Amino acid sequence: MNETQAVPVDPAASTELRPQDPAAAAAWDIAATVCDPEIPVLTIEDLGVLRAVEVQPGNAVRVAITPTYSGCPAMDAIRDDVTAVLRASGYGQVQVDLVLAPAWTTDWMSEAGKTKLNQYGIAPPTGRAAAGPVRLGMSVKCPQCSSLNTREMTRFGSTSCKALYVCRDCQEPFDYFKVL
Repeated sequence: MNETQAVPVDPAASTELRPQDPAAAAAWDIAATVCDPEIPVLTIEDLGVLRAVEVQPGNAVRVAITPTYSGCPAMDAIRDDVTAVLRASGYGQVQVDLVLAPAWTTDWMSEAGKTKLNQYGIAPPTGRAAAGPVRLGMSVKCPQCSSLNTREMTRFGSTSCKALYVCRDCQEPFDYFKVL
């Protein structure tokens, strides 16, 4: 297993990280097919976890991934899956680096990923990560009936990045992907 390393990642470029180099773009497209083991309808690209791909001499590839939160238990599975899919595609050496800085934010999640979350029954994050004072009382839309008449049951849901909500209109409980 690789040591945690800092790989330069420009947070301003988080919306368009797919490499322009054709060889690196091909490796990116392969790595981007890996799904999150906790939310299997999302790829690591949808989540914004896939940060960089570089093809090196000798058919080697280096991939940078950022966990959604420190200590995320899915990272070992994601690292193994990225390694496996790239090796199966003919890359001889695969290095997957865990990038901790800058920290992942829900701002890196794609709009397609947010739509997939909602269709899966998990309310996507609302708003953007706070850069200053935190706005209180943001409404969370129910993924079942689209009502904003919801309430938080507990800040701690099925995983650390989700909270448990209930809709007051349809009475259905649902996970909400927290803004991080």
